[in-house]
Amino acid sequence: MPAGLQGAADGVRRGSAEAAQREPGRERGMNPLLSIKDLRVRVAGREVLKGIDLELMPGEVHAIMGPNGSGKSTLSQVLSGRESYEVLSGEVLFEGKDLLALPPEERAHAGVFMAFQYPVEIPGVGNLHFLRTALNAKRRTQGLEELDAMDFLKLAREKSKLVELDPSFMQRSVNEGFSGGEKKRNEIFQMAVLEPRLAILDETDSGLDIDALRIVSGGINALRSQERSMLVITHYQRLLEYVVPDKVSVLAGGKIVRTGGRELALELEKKGYAWLGDGRSVGGKEARP
Repeated sequence: MPAGLQGAADGVRRGSAEAAQREPGRERGMNPLLSIKDLRVRVAGREVLKGIDLELMPGEVHAIMGPNGSGKSTLSQVLSGRESYEVLSGEVLFEGKDLLALPPEERAHAGVFMAFQYPVEIPGVGNLHFLRTALNAKRRTQGLEELDAMDFLKLAREKSKLVELDPSFMQRSVNEGFSGGEKKRNEIFQMAVLEPRLAILDETDSGLDIDALRIVSGGINALRSQERSMLVITHYQRLLEYVVPDKVSVLAGGKIVRTGGRELALELEKKGYAWLGDGRSVGGKEARP
């Protein structure tokens, strides 16, 4: 096996083993890092989220699955602060603070990171310049000294190894000319540099072949910690074979209809989503209104 893929495979196995040993924040008597209560959201005149209730504990990886059009990406966009999504009601607290009251840049400074399903290209903006600017803006809000070019370059080179990112890609414009897999590696590279408290991964496995999936998953697992939580949005359980979640919830029709452990993802892989019906079928835990 090539060295890069061997390293990724080792990272996947290490992350899976550590996931089984970590003590959830709830068992450590901690408060939720993210708390969502009765969140209702309208997009282009249509109510998409119809009362979402969800808690994410420190150190927890919570997977959100569901069919197309169920509201998964809408949830991620609302949490990251996209303005065209209208919040009708509900509450979102991040570390006890009203997340919905913060503009996107303040959410990022507070430690919220979004990895997009379709990362955009930004021609003319250098990858490293973009990332150093973002990191130093965050450090300023934390009262930390900004990193100079040399210190940042050292940090970036170290973090890029997590996803086997070719050094030449760091010198190019953000995502310009990158393949789908390279864009996803670049997203996890950005996450590694920025070190968020909450990482929202919107279908990070989309468009990845099996080798790229192993490498990206290895990078994600390397960033798991008891202080960092992850909301992993995916259609398929194949990502969850590598990034083992603490919880799995199913979003359907704008509501969470089922919550369970990793076994729920395996059941969905076998049966699809139709068997869930109104959320009272066998398996997992029925969501309560």
